[in-house]
Amino acid sequence: MPLSKTEEELMNILWKLNKAFMKNLLDSYKEPKPATTTVATLLKRMTDKGFVAYNSFGRSREYYPLVKKEDYFSKHVNGLIKNFFDNSASQFASFFTKETDLTKEQLEDLKRLIDSEIKKK
Repeated sequence: MPLSKTEEELMNILWKLNKAFMKNLLDSYKEPKPATTTVATLLKRMTDKGFVAYNSFGRSREYYPLVKKEDYFSKHVNGLIKNFFDNSASQFASFFTKETDLTKEQLEDLKRLIDSEIKKK
């Protein structure tokens, strides 16, 4: 089950912090900060979905991610390629390089990454 945008935002904070109590999570939001109850609801949903777990310390909970950021985004990118680009990485790469505002330097960096991966295979 995928995460909503607000859940992804919270998940990004949790990935950055690695482990966090509610106060740490709230402090990591930019203004205007969400209500504590909102974050608690998001954490409950994310726990139910299997993305987050927690350790209890008295009445406090320390939350931590169960899913690695790389794994989550890899699954989404592969889903995009499958669903929107007929499972063609070439079509995705063509769209990505033409439709984004990448600089010449960024494109050259991307080319070096691809060349490096080609050499590994």
